[in-house]
Amino acid sequence: MATAATTVLIVDDHPSFRATARLLLEVEGYDVIGEAEDGEKAIVAAGELRPDLVLLDVNLPDIDGFAVARRITGEEAAPAVILTSSRDSSDFGTAVTRSGARGFISKADLSGASLAELLG
Repeated sequence: MATAATTVLIVDDHPSFRATARLLLEVEGYDVIGEAEDGEKAIVAAGELRPDLVLLDVNLPDIDGFAVARRITGEEAAPAVILTSSRDSSDFGTAVTRSGARGFISKADLSGASLAELLG
């Protein structure tokens, strides 16, 4: 179970996934403080909202999630970034680790416990 201090920004271009992830994470005790539907909005929102965690889709309509992760994690006092996709992590090779993200969770496996494991 997350502490109330774990704030989350959800970045995904599908509103239905953002809504599902928000519900799932809030039930697990995370505080979802924002959502973004593309990479540019994610970078702005991460800077303005200062979340503890950014749950970031790999496939975004403007900038891919790996580039967004590099931009966000390159900032001072950067949040943790966890990448997500409906595809398997093996499809991405070393791109996840090179992006500066803490790790990867497939959308099907998203849970508070899986996030806590990567953040721990």
